Amino acid sequence: MQTYITLAKFTGQGAKTIQDTTKRAKMFMELAKKRKVSYKGIYWTMGRFDVVSVFEAPNDETATALVLALGSKGNVSTQTMRAFSAKEMDKILAKIG
Repeated sequence: MQTYITLAKFTGQGAKTIQDTTKRAKMFMELAKKRKVSYKGIYWTMGRFDVVSVFEAPNDETATALVLALGSKGNVSTQTMRAFSAKEMDKILAKIG
């Protein structure tokens, strides 16, 4: 499984319905589970981004489809990054030469 970190900002629509944010997160985690994605954590944050989530997916395509499904609801805009563990990074560094 590969690790991903998604940073999200509420849209105007998401801010107007902020009281439903935890309910939406639960529904989204259920959708992720159906797609064989494992959520490691979701956090509401202060600062530039409103939500940070960490999840594992079998591949980039699955992760991308999941995040696109999230964005299509119109409550958040997202930025997703592939994250590498120390073990994965060691393999990458070994290829530098």
